[in-house]
Amino acid sequence: MNINRYIDHTVLKPVTSLDDVKRLSMEAVEYDFAAVCVPPPFVSTAKTFLGGTTTAIATVIGFPFGYSAIEAKVAESVLAIIDGADELDMVANLIAVRGGDWAFLEKEIATIMPIIRNKQRKIKVIIESGILLEEEIVKCCELYGKYGVDFVKTSTGYAEKGASVEAVALMRKNLPANIQIKASGGIRTFAFAKELIAAGATRIGTSAGVAIMKEAAALQ
Repeated sequence: MNINRYIDHTVLKPVTSLDDVKRLSMEAVEYDFAAVCVPPPFVSTAKTFLGGTTTAIATVIGFPFGYSAIEAKVAESVLAIIDGADELDMVANLIAVRGGDWAFLEKEIATIMPIIRNKQRKIKVIIESGILLEEEIVKCCELYGKYGVDFVKTSTGYAEKGASVEAVALMRKNLPANIQIKASGGIRTFAFAKELIAAGATRIGTSAGVAIMKEAAALQ
C-alpha cells in the first residue's frame, strides 16, 4: 500500500503560520502526499511551494462549523480557486442537516457545484459524521451522491468525535461507487488509517502524515 498517496497532509489550526505551511509543503514534497490542506489565506503561498509537484492544494470552505451563508461559501470558493486551490473541502450546513432542511442543503450544493465544475476543481463535502445520526449520514450520502461531488468527508476535526470505521463503512454502502470518501479527524496512526481505507476511504486527512509514514516504514 502506497499510504502516502492517500494522505491529505493538513494544518488548519487558527494560528497557522507561514513556517507551518512551508514545513507542511516540504514534507508533502518529501513524501509525495496526495495533497496538502491549508487555511484559505495560505493557498497562494502553498502554490509557490508546490507548483510543478504531484501534490494537490486543498483548502476549506465554511470551516469549521458550516453555517456560513451560501453567498459566503460562493465567495470563499471563488477566491480559493483564484488563489490556486485544486480541491475545496466544504462544510455542509450542519444546522440544516440536524434540522432536516434538505431543501436548503440541496440549494447550497446546487449553487456551489457549477463553480467547482466550471473550473475543473474537486469538491469534498464535510458532513461531520461523528455528531450525526445514521439516518442523517445516509440522507447526506443520497443528496451529495445525487449531485456528483468528488468526495464526502467524515469530519472537520473540530467536533468531539472524528472519523470512525463504522461511519466510513456506512458512507461507502450509501454512496455511488464513483464518489470517494475522505476520512478525517483524529487519525494519527498507520493502523487506524489502514482500517479506514479497508472500510472504503480513499483519502486520509491528517496532521500526522509524517508520523504515519514513519510507522509504515518501520513495519516493512
